Amino acid sequence: MNADELKSLQAPLKQGYRDDPAQALITLRAKGSIDEQSIACKVETGRALSVAGLHPATGGTGLELCSGDMLLEALVACAGVTLKAVATALEFRLEGAAVEAEGDLDFRGTLGVAKDAPVGFRAIRLRFDLDTDEPQDRIDTLIKLTERYCVVFQTINSKPELSVKAKNHRPTAKL
Repeated sequence: MNADELKSLQAPLKQGYRDDPAQALITLRAKGSIDEQSIACKVETGRALSVAGLHPATGGTGLELCSGDMLLEALVACAGVTLKAVATALEFRLEGAAVEAEGDLDFRGTLGVAKDAPVGFRAIRLRFDLDTDEPQDRIDTLIKLTERYCVVFQTINSKPELSVKAKNHRPTAKL
């Protein structure tokens, strides 16, 4: 796909969102259910069923997906797609690119071993290895715009409003 094809594909969408901003607000959903046999969650991906479980550092077997890995994979996927879309829009000469994310976790927090240890990633690093002959100022622009428009990066970076609810499908016992 070239820049003109991308622009013609996105132009009506952009105009629709300008004319009616409510069109642009879309709720994405993910669903899963706990596994009855093991400490795992079956996640519906739209393509297949993925099973997430405990990381080996928390007692898992390593056979199931780790949700921390899945978060980094989502970041890589989003950053890669965004990089390619931005490069296309800018008519940036990009022969190839590899995207890598890595994050540091202290599992003492996850396991409740140390109250001062955070639960979650302490740091996440995103790296692009580019195959291009473009000058550094164009590379800098590409990366700046990729960072700006990458949904997963910006979500991690800006911490969205979060809420948690539980719904019991069984009537509660009366004492």
